[in-house]
Amino acid sequence: MRQFILLMLLYISSVSLAQEVDKNLPKANEEFEAKKYANAEADYRISLSKTRKNATASYNLGNSIYRQNQASEAKNSYMKAIESANSKDQKHQAFHNLGNVFMKEKNYSQAVEAFKNALRNNPSDEETRYNFALAKKMLKDNPPKEDKKDKKKDKKDEKKDKKDEKKDENKDKQDDKKEGDKDKKEDKGQNNQPNEPKPKPGGISKERLQNLLDAVNNEEKKIQDKVNAKKVKGKPVQTEKDW
Repeated sequence: MRQFILLMLLYISSVSLAQEVDKNLPKANEEFEAKKYANAEADYRISLSKTRKNATASYNLGNSIYRQNQASEAKNSYMKAIESANSKDQKHQAFHNLGNVFMKEKNYSQAVEAFKNALRNNPSDEETRYNFALAKKMLKDNPPKEDKKDKKKDKKDEKKDKKDEKKDENKDKQDDKKEGDKDKKEDKGQNNQPNEPKPKPGGISKERLQNLLDAVNNEEKKIQDKVNAKKVKGKPVQTEKDW
């Protein structure tokens, strides 16, 4: 219970921070002190409509919204207060309350950062230091869900990659086997062709050898015919003279 009280402690003393000269801001401060948070919110908004970069009005608007149990909506006002802050004290208080908003949202990583920034602007604040330590413990005990999801997704992707790799390996083996069977089938088909003569040990087929022999015989015949023709031409011819 003590932890909860310390954690949810808001810096409401800042309602008097650097008040601008306008009627709505003092009125809103009075309403806040009277715990009329809805009325205070309305007047803070009117004040901001006249001077948007008013760190005091933005900060106190965030407090009035927070007190109405609208912590997430108060977050925007605290961020605007940080942007418009003119002093470390203003930034410290805005970052502290922003850290409380993140704790309510169970966004512990952002809460740690908010409290850390609050301590940078006021290192001596013990309440901020306590909340900072508590936020770190909660973050350790409750890691961000997205990290668990990413880890689970990475593990799933890794498993899928291994499955795909094994599938591709099996496919390659099947393709190699099919290719080998195809080569064997083609070799078998070539050896069984009936019209192609088988080669002899000498490397010359029977048909080709016969053609060569026929060509030699024809050449020898031509030579013999030429020899015979010369013999006939050189033989003397006996003629009878007409006396």
